[in-house]
Amino acid sequence: MDRENRRKAIKIQAWWRGTLVRRTLLHAALRACMIQHWWKVMLAKLLEKRKRAALESFSRQEWAVVKLQSLVRMWLTRQRYCRLLHAVRIIQVYWRWHNCHTRGFFHGSYDLTATHLGLELEIFLGSQICRITDCIPFPIKN
Repeated sequence: MDRENRRKAIKIQAWWRGTLVRRTLLHAALRACMIQHWWKVMLAKLLEKRKRAALESFSRQEWAVVKLQSLVRMWLTRQRYCRLLHAVRIIQVYWRWHNCHTRGFFHGSYDLTATHLGLELEIFLGSQICRITDCIPFPIKN
């Protein structure tokens, strides 16, 4: 029986050692799993941070391009407007010169006081000039 007890004791010891080894391996596997999970979360956060930085950089570049295009379009529009304005002014100058020399125009001034109205008119008709100076008295009311 002694041998039988010894064999049973060896079996119990083997079972206990196996249980301890399996428990140790299970704890090591759980710890490794936890570390792997933490590392995957950290990598995902790092990847998300990089994606966000790339998106912000792209957004800033896109905004800068749109702003630059807007400024160039505004400058081109202003250039076109200034050229048109210059052309309009040239046309106006020639039209006014033409009107002045073909149809004539009025130029004059007035002086208004309490008792009279003084007028000085110059009428240009082509190459002829007619000057009129007059003083018109106001009626005095009693």
